[in-house]
Amino acid sequence: MTGEVTPFRLDVPEATLDDLRERLRRTRWPEPQTVEDWSQGVPLDYLRELCRYWAEDYDWRATERRLNALPQFRTTIDGLGIHFLHVRSPHPDALPLVLTHGWPGSVVEFLKVIGPLTDPVAHGGDARDAFHVVCPSLPGYGFSDRPARGGWGVERIAGAWIRLMDRLGHHRYGAQGSDWGTTVTTLVGRQDPDHVAGIHLTPPLAAPDPATFGDLTPAEAAALADLERAQRTEDGYSLEQSTRPQTIGYGLVDSPALLAAWIVEKFRSWTDCDGHPENALTRDELLDNLMFYWLPGTGASAARLYWESFTEVQRIFTAGTPDVVTVPAGCSVFPKENPRPSRRWAEKRFTDIRYWNEPDKGGHFAAFEQPDLFVQDLRAFFRLVR
Repeated sequence: MTGEVTPFRLDVPEATLDDLRERLRRTRWPEPQTVEDWSQGVPLDYLRELCRYWAEDYDWRATERRLNALPQFRTTIDGLGIHFLHVRSPHPDALPLVLTHGWPGSVVEFLKVIGPLTDPVAHGGDARDAFHVVCPSLPGYGFSDRPARGGWGVERIAGAWIRLMDRLGHHRYGAQGSDWGTTVTTLVGRQDPDHVAGIHLTPPLAAPDPATFGDLTPAEAAALADLERAQRTEDGYSLEQSTRPQTIGYGLVDSPALLAAWIVEKFRSWTDCDGHPENALTRDELLDNLMFYWLPGTGASAARLYWESFTEVQRIFTAGTPDVVTVPAGCSVFPKENPRPSRRWAEKRFTDIRYWNEPDKGGHFAAFEQPDLFVQDLRAFFRLVR
């Protein structure tokens, strides 16, 4: 029934896990890279060991139990089934908050912060900072449905989230996002300003302001240099996914080794990890996230969001956009993030920035890498707009 919200539990058949292990064991490996670093991609020795661990030692059932301990649901919006976590706070005055992930992430990114956000008192905080947390899986990601036709870009997803929050009875709420979630959250604020108390972005997407180029701060100069470097050495994944997602999708859905290489490379590049992804996240955490792509077979469908929306979003943080965002905004720019707009650049697009912080550690997956800092920033911003 349209509009119905039904409970959801993960119960992956053992045969599916056996198939994964068999595929990992039968991987046909290439020869090693011809360099000593990650400049050609994930080194062979590391990927072989990661895949061996995935096949022999990783325990999906432990993660499944952890997820099933949280209230999970599915509902149909605009003809598409959406999976989401909906964890209510024990504090009745809690502010509803929708958290949106991106690629190559999942709702797994938020598991460390759900407890502190929903029950701050139990984690050394103040009841006045409590949230009712909603974590949806993007269309084509995780255990949401895979769109069968085009048109599910960021604007449509934002509209779906607005309907989801209304369906759950959350008529005044906050929104937070990273990666794709940054744009979706910004659009939620633009489309539903009468109900959105504020948006928190990691980071805000805003282009460098040419008017400042004659007087750049050291941080702005470094941010510009990193944008240029990324375009030269880091953008192969986005070019492929935004132009030929179906082609790369065959391998991402069929080969767990390719999926691991494709995604873990980004966790190495985008986290504050000093050159190795497991300095930022544990091996099990990396694999927990990978399972949200492998189990439902969403490598292709997740990539298609780039085909739908990446050109538009990339233009926002490189060349600029005429749109203005007036809803109250909080912004956290972590040091290993890219892009890293300065406040004066961001203020050209976001006209009501109430909170700005540049933490001293962390990268693109802030809630996953630095949950304490992430929670602190959300509490600090939303205190200003509750």
